Amino acid sequence: MSGHSKWHSIKHKKGATDAKRGKLFTKFIKEITVAARTGGGDPDANARLRKAIADAKAGNMPNDTIDRAIRRGTGAEEGVHYEEITYEGYGPGGVALLINAVTDNRNRTVAEIRHIFSKNGGNLGESGSVGWMFEKKGYLVVDKAAKAEDELFDLAIDAGAEDIRDDQDNWEIITTPENFEALHEAIKSANITPQVAEIEMVPQNYVNLEGAQANQMLKLMEALEDHDDVQKVSANFDMSAADMAAA
Repeated sequence: MSGHSKWHSIKHKKGATDAKRGKLFTKFIKEITVAARTGGGDPDANARLRKAIADAKAGNMPNDTIDRAIRRGTGAEEGVHYEEITYEGYGPGGVALLINAVTDNRNRTVAEIRHIFSKNGGNLGESGSVGWMFEKKGYLVVDKAAKAEDELFDLAIDAGAEDIRDDQDNWEIITTPENFEALHEAIKSANITPQVAEIEMVPQNYVNLEGAQANQMLKLMEALEDHDDVQKVSANFDMSAADMAAA
């Protein structure tokens, strides 16, 4: 069973609370800005920007805010210069973590990320220390009740899925980054709303945690994802549904 899927499910349920705190808008703006800077301001020609805009609209971000972020990314409007940084580290029980951050102050961010690790039973590692444990993949999570198993399998495989994993109440569907959009569209066209649909760094294996270590790991994940500069956290932990629900 995948802690990856369970953690996403908990975040999915908490989404409204996160939005009230204003965290999501900040993260959307940063992602749109960086996507526009690195791939251009035309969403039709920039898959990352297209996805960032779709996520922002799903989070009820106003169109003028989206347009302003694009203009700042392309240099058409003055704004903060953001850079992307990936941090690597270890959590409780030797769990590997990859943290994707977007910041306008590298020194501040690394100091704060290091503090979050040390405060929650982990430590920040060197570049390359855990990255090899993850693969960049298109990743979707679908509730088992959304579609009959054989129908979903046929649909996903025909649309380019590489693997479909049973994770208790959900199916995890894995594909290449290049096939992600086509697979996502096929899923949506079948009137299925995925709980998660992202380009993710997916772990190749998992570390099982229980009890105190599981609880500490969840606190570390929440603290990292609550940081304004952190866009995404990938980790190779697993734990029981009971330990996850206690978060």
